[in-house]
Amino acid sequence: QLRLQESGGGLVQPGGSLKLSCAAPGFTLDNYAICWFRQAPGKEREDVSCIRDTNTDTKYADSVKGRFTISIDRTKTTVYLQMNSLKPEDTAEYVCAAGYGLAGTTFYRRYEYEYWGQGIWVTVSS
Repeated sequence: QLRLQESGGGLVQPGGSLKLSCAAPGFTLDNYAICWFRQAPGKEREDVSCIRDTNTDTKYADSVKGRFTISIDRTKTTVYLQMNSLKPEDTAEYVCAAGYGLAGTTFYRRYEYEYWGQGIWVTVSS
């Protein structure tokens, strides 16, 4: 069974950086689209970024384009989300999800991602 584990969240000042990891211990993420979503208090869950197989098959929400970079490691067991120039409005719980056979260039509906992590908080505040 594929399990996803997020790490790397925390508190950072505006303008700072964080790198989130989404690991799949003992599992290779071939043919899975891996996406990051986020949900801020009182708001709906928001698409952030997706990737599949290679670092060129990616998708970004307009709100993070140019600031966030998604990547997958050479062993295809961990997906990273490098977050730069963080803003207070980036504060949210970030969760990664995996969908078999989905493209990394599209945000699908939530139920199409079969596997979900537990989520991790990112707080951007001075």
